[in-house]
Amino acid sequence: MVALAQAAQQQDWAARYGARVAAVVSSRATAGGLAEAARLGLATAVVEHKAFAAEPDPRAAFDAALAEVVDRHAPVLVLLAGFMRILTPGFVQRYDGRLVNIHPSLLPAFAGLRTHERALEAGCRVAGATVHRVTPELDHGPILGQAVVPVLPGDTAEALAGRVLCQEHLLYPRVVAGLLREMASAAG
Repeated sequence: MVALAQAAQQQDWAARYGARVAAVVSSRATAGGLAEAARLGLATAVVEHKAFAAEPDPRAAFDAALAEVVDRHAPVLVLLAGFMRILTPGFVQRYDGRLVNIHPSLLPAFAGLRTHERALEAGCRVAGATVHRVTPELDHGPILGQAVVPVLPGDTAEALAGRVLCQEHLLYPRVVAGLLREMASAAG
């Protein structure tokens, strides 16, 4: 999230593409990214997922409240970064084609959690990150970009995760800038 916000400011996405990071929304009030977003002068909001536990359908109630907050900002793209909630098909469909995520593996390999551990257990020689469009099927949307890192002898999941994260910080802003450039060109 911070890499995206900084890229938007440093590369002047507003002037180049007519786009900016409008807000940072979290499902946890304690998320570190909220303080960073505020430091960067971005609007922040929290939709605490635990607040919907008593609802008949907690996931749908959370997603409805989340969509309400997101819609206030009229986003061109909705970018997920460290948002560790599985979104309902209805939420995904609401932002169809505009919902983008980054995942710490070379999809389609290792969808879901524990990506680095699973890559090491499988004996992979490379790992990486994938930016993809979000679809109702977890981590299976169309791939927009990938970055590859080597798996080094003696690697731990933490060491591999650190190298992948460095690539995520480069990859995600580059892919988003490309999407915004395409959208600006298509608009005329």
